[in-house]
Amino acid sequence: MPERRTVALVTLGCARNEVDSEELAGRLEADGWQLVEDAAEADVAVVNTCGFVEAAKKDSVDALLEANDLKEHGRTQAVVAVGCMAERYGKELAEALPEADGVLGFDDYTQISERLQTILSGGIHAAHTPRDRRKLLPISPVERQESAASVVLPGHGPAVPEQGPGDLPDGLAPASGPRAPLRRRLDGSPVASVKLASGCDRRCSFCAIPSFRGSFISRRPGDVLNETRWLAEQGVKEIMLVSENNTSYGKDLGDIRLLESLLPELAGVDGIERVRVSYLQPAEMRPGLIDVLTSTEKVAPYFDLSFQHSAPGVLRAMRRFGDTDRFLELLETIRGKAPEAGVRSNFIVGFPGESEADLAELERFLNHARLDAIGVFGYSDEEGTEAATYENKLSEDVVAERLAHISRLAEELVSQRAEERVGETLRVLVESVDEEDGVYGRAAHQAPETDGQVLLTNGEGLDVGRMVEAKVVGTEGVDLVAEPLFQGALTRGEEAGR
Repeated sequence: MPERRTVALVTLGCARNEVDSEELAGRLEADGWQLVEDAAEADVAVVNTCGFVEAAKKDSVDALLEANDLKEHGRTQAVVAVGCMAERYGKELAEALPEADGVLGFDDYTQISERLQTILSGGIHAAHTPRDRRKLLPISPVERQESAASVVLPGHGPAVPEQGPGDLPDGLAPASGPRAPLRRRLDGSPVASVKLASGCDRRCSFCAIPSFRGSFISRRPGDVLNETRWLAEQGVKEIMLVSENNTSYGKDLGDIRLLESLLPELAGVDGIERVRVSYLQPAEMRPGLIDVLTSTEKVAPYFDLSFQHSAPGVLRAMRRFGDTDRFLELLETIRGKAPEAGVRSNFIVGFPGESEADLAELERFLNHARLDAIGVFGYSDEEGTEAATYENKLSEDVVAERLAHISRLAEELVSQRAEERVGETLRVLVESVDEEDGVYGRAAHQAPETDGQVLLTNGEGLDVGRMVEAKVVGTEGVDLVAEPLFQGALTRGEEAGR
């Protein structure tokens, strides 16, 4: 029997990219490829790139160059770029980075096995010419679903034909029915992201994402449920719903309130202990959605709100809505229903035309918002965006100074917010157990990678994937220190049966 072709996927960027990588992994394994973790042990290294901001693009290029070095020292014979940067730049990236043996766009995903085999065999697959993917679907959201079958939507997965689980490699979807996506998990984490939708209809002046991710289109609720059931069968305890804008979910399916009805169904899936929703637009928050997020068992009262700024003049220039007082009213409404709710957000400082008064207004908001996690970015021009054409640009030195100032403030404020949680009882999902480093997990107000974690003291006997009640006894910056309340880390269901 000939040796199986091996492939490794290196993923950069956001949780949406992680879902896309697992879809590619599922496609490849179903076609006979062997997945390996270490790129040095793979015939082909596939780098799933990020194309959001300059720093992310630099990281993507560095990862491609590092993978290329393996061709001299390891088994690797080819390095292929996929993902947002590859889609956004296509031929331009291929010409600027000859070290990459292939640059594949989203339209290549359905033939990923064939494309890699061609490249591995020494052939050439021409990089695509980038196009505005917003033009691939109708302008009217309600007309998009009929056209969606003709457009590649990464992370939505292909429709799998009727067949039993035994017809596919072990651990490869669909384990829950023919509508599950073809997906292979790339790690054993008890947390997994689920793609709720793709694309974005908003036109923020600083953002290029809609041009290469396309218009907003929702996945059907049944597909999301089937994928969640399959993930639960794989041992996943927490799912995080991701898209460019989750508050728009369902508008193209004729029901903008569809998320409110879907969340309880997801929370009811056997084995799922927590459902988390990310990427929420403040201007689109509805009373009904706030109610579901703050009152549904197993749905985390977690609000990843994309504020970006709070000075009204800057927000208008960003093509966004709101101001400090309206944002604070929204937070007051949320905390009036769930005082323990977690809130995080990102902010851009140094936007063209941002005045000292605008910066002071942002500081006023931050000082009153009591956010659990804050990401701060300095403005830089993004090719193809409206803001790149604006006048009144601030100097790089001024942007850097404001970034440093707001970052210091943010670090102080999130540490203060963590201290406010001392004495609270949290449900902590155990994510890592190490004899030397200790036992770490996350509470409902902490999303993976971005929002800090919880160190569990006296964590003997805890396993990864366990949900434990713990009392916060201290802080380490944004991180919390908590003590389990029950010997052996009983789950909520086990506690009820005592």
